[in-house]
Amino acid sequence: MQVIGGLWIFSVVGGWFSFLTLSYIVVLILYTAPVLYEKYEDHVDTAAEKAMVQIDKQYAVLNAKVLQKIPGGRLSSIKQH
Repeated sequence: MQVIGGLWIFSVVGGWFSFLTLSYIVVLILYTAPVLYEKYEDHVDTAAEKAMVQIDKQYAVLNAKVLQKIPGGRLSSIKQH
C-alpha cells in the first residue's frame, strides 16, 4: 500500500516538472536529506513519532468505518495490531 501511494505521489509531482528537473530535485534531496537529518535528528524523530500516532488513529477510523464493511475482502480478515 505504501509503494502504491509513493508511486502516485511521484506521478503527481512528476506531472508538474520535466524529467530532467525532477531528476535534479531527487538527486539534490538524496544528497542533502542525510545531512539535515543528522543535524536535526531529535526534532525529526519527535515529529515522526507524532505523525505515526496520528496516522495510526486515522487508519483505525478508516478500518472501522470502511475496510471492515467490505464483505469477503482480503482487508476485512486483517486483524488490527
